[in-house]
Amino acid sequence: MPRELTEIKEFLLTARRKDAKSVKIKKNSENTKFKVRCSRFLYTLVITDKEKAEKLKQSLPPGFCFRSSSQRSEVDLE
Repeated sequence: MPRELTEIKEFLLTARRKDAKSVKIKKNSENTKFKVRCSRFLYTLVITDKEKAEKLKQSLPPGFCFRSSSQRSEVDLE
């Protein structure tokens, strides 16, 4: 189930949890969406400021499985 976060600090704390598995970054012309997959929920943070989005991207914890896309992508079926 998805959950939307509104605060950057809250998103960073969620991304540093033990059950956080991966982070997806989707860039649109108007905003950037950060999605962190945890064991129960998919947490989403939407940022409209591009400078804040770049700072947040650099401040994410190292060692994550990052996926970034700037356009609509197809889902790989396994």
